Amino acid sequence: MEETIKDYKGYLIDLDGTMYKGKEPISEAPDFINRLRKANKPFLFVTNNSTSSPKEVAKKLTEQFQVEAYEEEIYTSSLATADYLKTLGGSTVYVVGEKGLHEAVTEAGFTIDEEAPDHVVVGLDRALTYEKCEIATLAIQKGASFIATNKDTNLPTERGMVPGAGSVVALIEKATRIEPTFVGKPETIIMDEAIKKIGLDKNEVLMVGDNYETDILAGINNEIDTLLVFTGFTTEEDMETIIDQPTYTIQKLDEWTI
Repeated sequence: MEETIKDYKGYLIDLDGTMYKGKEPISEAPDFINRLRKANKPFLFVTNNSTSSPKEVAKKLTEQFQVEAYEEEIYTSSLATADYLKTLGGSTVYVVGEKGLHEAVTEAGFTIDEEAPDHVVVGLDRALTYEKCEIATLAIQKGASFIATNKDTNLPTERGMVPGAGSVVALIEKATRIEPTFVGKPETIIMDEAIKKIGLDKNEVLMVGDNYETDILAGINNEIDTLLVFTGFTTEEDMETIIDQPTYTIQKLDEWTI
């Protein structure tokens, strides 16, 4: 951990494992956000969750975990995917995913097309069917671009590590033999868009998260300082053999001075 702590103007903050853990609250999270607000430090919650809308995420944070949050402070992999699609052109898309992803792409002006879409977008879909995979595969084989919300192969639940978006993507990637463009953390696409949204330079922002493979690498890969908090996915033991270390590490959020 660096001895000198920089005074950051803004924060990019992960959700699961950082603000809460599955269905369990993280007791230091509400105060961390309150301290940011009191210090007038802008922040953005950046999540690979593609299944929920920003409004739903904000409601969950506020009502379930007592973390004060508003719709405009949430940036999901679905929103980042929709923003990325707008840079590609085209007007039609086929979506393998849930409500949050469908809403994001249609609100961005795209029309759902099962026959000959310009793009195929794949995220976590807990109502996945063979037919959806078939439509997506055939469209990609015919030339549609293949976009994936995030690489996360598993999701932690009370029952164990269940398949995540990356597992759904892998099925279609195997069938098409075409690699998708990934949008979510640790990719550059979502981080560049998040930096634009917060309106600061990369060197003025700190990425806060619990997962080295997504949150911390998102910062490292994009020249953004990082704060790894050991309340979720990555443990201190995991970090013993890692060469590219986070800028800072803490046990809990209340250890961090804003």
